[in-house]
Amino acid sequence: MLIMRLAILLVVLGTGGSLLLWLATGKPRYKAWAWKSLRFGLVVVLVFFALLLVERVLAPTL
Repeated sequence: MLIMRLAILLVVLGTGGSLLLWLATGKPRYKAWAWKSLRFGLVVVLVFFALLLVERVLAPTL
């Protein structure tokens, strides 16, 4: 669980930092990087919840 919290924190900081850089400089590469990191974070969260769901379903049978 600690690793998941750290991953979410890194995604939030990376996305927020790149959005701030985009607002400050106007360079579109920072906006693109923020979008990529946000999508990666969403994939990580969805995989995490899928694993929790599988654990809930399989735990009573084991």
